[in-house]
Amino acid sequence: MTQRLMLLDSASLYFRAFYGVPDQRRSPDEPPTNAIRGFLDMVATLVTAHRPTHLVACWDNDWRPAFRVNAIPTYKAHRLSAGSLVAEETPHDLTAQVPLIMDALAALGIARIGCDGYEADDVIGTLTHRAAGNHPVDVVTGDRDLFQLVDDEAGVRVLYTARSGVRDPDIVTQSFLQAKYFVPTGQAYADLATLRGDTSDGLPGVAGVGQKTAATLINRYGDLASLRRAISGGDPQIKGAQRQRLEAASAYLDVAPMVVQVVLDCPIPHFDARLPAEVGNVSLLSCLASGYGLTNPLNRVLNAIGLGGDS
Repeated sequence: MTQRLMLLDSASLYFRAFYGVPDQRRSPDEPPTNAIRGFLDMVATLVTAHRPTHLVACWDNDWRPAFRVNAIPTYKAHRLSAGSLVAEETPHDLTAQVPLIMDALAALGIARIGCDGYEADDVIGTLTHRAAGNHPVDVVTGDRDLFQLVDDEAGVRVLYTARSGVRDPDIVTQSFLQAKYFVPTGQAYADLATLRGDTSDGLPGVAGVGQKTAATLINRYGDLASLRRAISGGDPQIKGAQRQRLEAASAYLDVAPMVVQVVLDCPIPHFDARLPAEVGNVSLLSCLASGYGLTNPLNRVLNAIGLGGDS
């Protein structure tokens, strides 16, 4: 059987589950479970549809790393809780379910990997970099930032869930990037994103340079570094207001790549990413099933990974 690695942008999925799955509690005294139920159903659907041999739930040990904030202080600043410098504002009913999701992954035996000082995107980038060229990689996310990892030759694609969820994700390959963003590679997309900016992440981009202009510039010069050399070298094709705006954004362009580019060498120790051959923790699985009414979603995951459904 051909090996295939699936990497889950876990927070992207459980946020989507929280907002997309109805809260079925009959009393506010009951613990919320909609995010964990939805997350587990997503895992079961993804494994059934795409048949990975290896699966990792990638985790945000730090959702706003210091190295990115030091480079661009506005990075995700608008998401901070009132009066806090460290905590992202998350609905209480979702916050309460995150430990349960962690427990469910442990109980099932599915690898969950984070890295202190780094985001899940960086864990995904590192694991993709390690695997690329050895076996295919599917990155599951609702975040366009990870389009930069797409590489047809290395067998890396993104299952993009923002539009239609995990049942019918956009399959992002280089042809998808070319058709939608007019850039040929994942790296070219990262350069485009740097120029364009991203208000959802607090990245200002270059004033007056939108997606189409960014794509035109990257295609003309090949990459961001070559574009910047052309600017400093006085290339006559860059003139007028566009030159002024690019020159004015010089300080931003000095630091933005280290914010936009995912890290490819997080210090992640060796671990077993294979789909579990046995339940990770039977007693924990039983407690989650009976204590939180999770028997059905847990069984769907167990059936998907080939362990049967006997919680």
